[in-house]
Amino acid sequence: MESGTSQTLFNFSMALYLFASLGYLISATSRNRTVSRLTTGIVGVGLVIHSVGLIYRWIETHRTGYGYVPLSNMYESLIFFSWAIVALYLILEFKYRQKIIGIFVMPFAFLAIALTSIIPGINAKITPLVPALQSNWLAIHVITCFLGYASFAVSFGISILFLIQEGVGRQSGAPSKWLPSEAILDEINYKSIVIGFPMLTLGIVTGAAWANYAWGTYWSWDPKETWSLITWFVYAAFLHARFTRNWRGRRAAFLSILGFVFVLFTYFGVNYLISGLHSYA
Repeated sequence: MESGTSQTLFNFSMALYLFASLGYLISATSRNRTVSRLTTGIVGVGLVIHSVGLIYRWIETHRTGYGYVPLSNMYESLIFFSWAIVALYLILEFKYRQKIIGIFVMPFAFLAIALTSIIPGINAKITPLVPALQSNWLAIHVITCFLGYASFAVSFGISILFLIQEGVGRQSGAPSKWLPSEAILDEINYKSIVIGFPMLTLGIVTGAAWANYAWGTYWSWDPKETWSLITWFVYAAFLHARFTRNWRGRRAAFLSILGFVFVLFTYFGVNYLISGLHSYA
């Protein structure tokens, strides 16, 4: 079954996220407060429309008689990934008032939805769930994992911004007035990972419980499980280095970037390059 209403809403929110990315860039270069406020409003409207789209998608699954939480495949996970990025970004914007971060974060929200039309084999059709996905663990596992992934996407964008600020400071001898200070960026990077790490941990734990329900074993060293664990170790190393060796700044930014590379491989690489129990995802 086609998902007309929800897909239209997702496409509309995608367009708003693109406009917001441009709006944050314009507001950063012009220092125009009206543009800045308008851009945040666009993001908020986009998130509301996005949320309504998720509700419609859930309703559409019930109309088919399948009735599942729309988190079962690559299309639906990318849609939720985008939603989680935007929701987390708005929380951080409200707390830190550093809207320039939107230039480096909002494109991820736009791209996640855009990929549903770019990657071959992805479509919005609602189909019956395979037996392994017919479980209440589906929503718990996917939501926790992707809230973690979204936090790491934000930390990645902030880490790039940190390295730009640091590079400007090294070349000119003074930090850029257009960008947040290195201390603020380092703090937001850390807070993003503090949010994401427990979510990823819960995702792995709930995934193990789900695996035992579906396949009779908590852990089978499936490629998705293995790479999720590797990703978990990278961010655990980040927090360990922060607490025990006071790793901050450049080293923390590089470790955050490395961690997100592993996130992307766990999410996309394993699904498309390595066959395993999670290949249906």
